[in-house]
Amino acid sequence: MRDIGAGELPNRRAALGALLVGGAGVVSIGGFLFARDVIGPERLTAGRIVDRLQAVGGRFPGFRRNHAKGVAVAGRFESNGGAAELSTASVFRAGNHALRGRFSLSGGNPDQTDAVGAVRGLGLWFALPGGEQWRTAMVNLPVFPDPTPRDFYDRQLAYAPDPATGKPNPHRVAAYLAAHPETAAAMRVIAAHPPSPTFATSIFRGLNAFWCVGDAGRRTPVRWELTPRNGPTTPSSAGRDVLFDDLVTALRRGPLSWTLTVIVGVAGQDPTDNASVPWPSERRRIEAGTVVLTDIATETAANVRDVNFDPLVLPGGIEPSNDPLLQARSAAYAESYRRRAGEPGCPGSVRVVGL
Repeated sequence: MRDIGAGELPNRRAALGALLVGGAGVVSIGGFLFARDVIGPERLTAGRIVDRLQAVGGRFPGFRRNHAKGVAVAGRFESNGGAAELSTASVFRAGNHALRGRFSLSGGNPDQTDAVGAVRGLGLWFALPGGEQWRTAMVNLPVFPDPTPRDFYDRQLAYAPDPATGKPNPHRVAAYLAAHPETAAAMRVIAAHPPSPTFATSIFRGLNAFWCVGDAGRRTPVRWELTPRNGPTTPSSAGRDVLFDDLVTALRRGPLSWTLTVIVGVAGQDPTDNASVPWPSERRRIEAGTVVLTDIATETAANVRDVNFDPLVLPGGIEPSNDPLLQARSAAYAESYRRRAGEPGCPGSVRVVGL
């Protein structure tokens, strides 16, 4: 933890939680030297990233520092064996695997009013044979806005709400985009893919690239996404929790499902180090199986409140790429967990009752 500037764990509870919930520990946290941001007067650390998130989004003790508003779900992954040609990972062998997950909205305020345009998240934790795990944190964007951790850090301030209007200052945003053409290009891609009206109809993507490792060590660059298999819906209510209320209502009617698709990249042609750039639409796509969600509940310590959806907790057969955002996300998630583990545990902000 010293390597990422997080400091000492504040108490035994946090230390134990980091080991049990963090899963892969040292391996998942990794180094915090970013490939494209290691030289300069200021060294970007997990602590500084989380400080920036708190400064912009507010500090709410006991909650995640980003994607604070969320709800717990559970179900299974029905693997069809289709992706086994790419990877020896047990998750891709035909069979069913239990999973837990969490739907969320971006931002540090757990009491925010749902906005259709807010970035939606879906974290999943697959329980695999032999005690292995796979954790993935996805969002409903076609690309990530920032190519590097430094860009993510700087954009938080550029897009911070103006106290006078409650919205980002358009002049400050325009100046930032003019100085960051990669982010400007990513924002154009995002604008061309408006969000669906509900969680159940959202496409969720793991925007970073990974390597699938197959027999004889053959390595293939991949990205993945979840495509909804649910019928078109519109929010069935109004109010502060409209998106979450609709999700609860939909799951009360029956299971919700998404197809897990592995997008096969071409080594040397498709970028593995820049999640702000889309891969060509004609790339091969392999349907690996179906995520089926059957249960929804208020977040508690008994489900996913204390789960760190670290994208570097990977089963054998899947390896991280050279995308610098992966190490940054892993380290920042660990720092966010370290802070909230030392604070009184809070009940989830989305209350699911009457099930």
